[in-house]
Amino acid sequence: MEAAKPDGAETRLRSLFMAATHGEAGAYRQFLTELGDRLRAYFRRRLVRLPDAVEDLVQETLLAVHNQRHSYDPTAPITPWAHAIARYKLVDHLRRHGRGDALNDPLDEACEVFAAVDTEAAEARRDVGKLLAVLPDRQRLPIIHVKVEGRSVADTAQITGMSESAVKVAIHRGLKALAARLRGER
Repeated sequence: MEAAKPDGAETRLRSLFMAATHGEAGAYRQFLTELGDRLRAYFRRRLVRLPDAVEDLVQETLLAVHNQRHSYDPTAPITPWAHAIARYKLVDHLRRHGRGDALNDPLDEACEVFAAVDTEAAEARRDVGKLLAVLPDRQRLPIIHVKVEGRSVADTAQITGMSESAVKVAIHRGLKALAARLRGER
């Protein structure tokens, strides 16, 4: 039997993960973000009756992937490895909560692993990007770095060349402007 050719998602996730293993923090952050989107879609399809558990399972799985990264065989595809971790977390969660009936699909279904990206998350990122685009750089960049990317105020100050106080003020004013815009004010 001929080996299946890796799809674009497999290739991208694997290249990000391999770059991360060579010390590229940005690649690791991107890997976790993209894997998180795929995990979210995976768990949503299986936990239709337990939507509140999805985000917890995504975070638990990402943490397990991080903690088990040393066990990944670099010659193997990454999505089956991540899928095994996700499946274990799902089964473990359902056992803990006695909710085998909450599964939407059987665990052993032969489907494309992580084939669908969470479209809601992608749409939300696009909407946030459009919303932030109306702000001047001085407000937009601190919001992106601190609120979207999760960087510290000190890191953001260093990146933007602003003082920490200026970063905090810019975030406050930017968020206030966005709130006013959403309410239809000028």
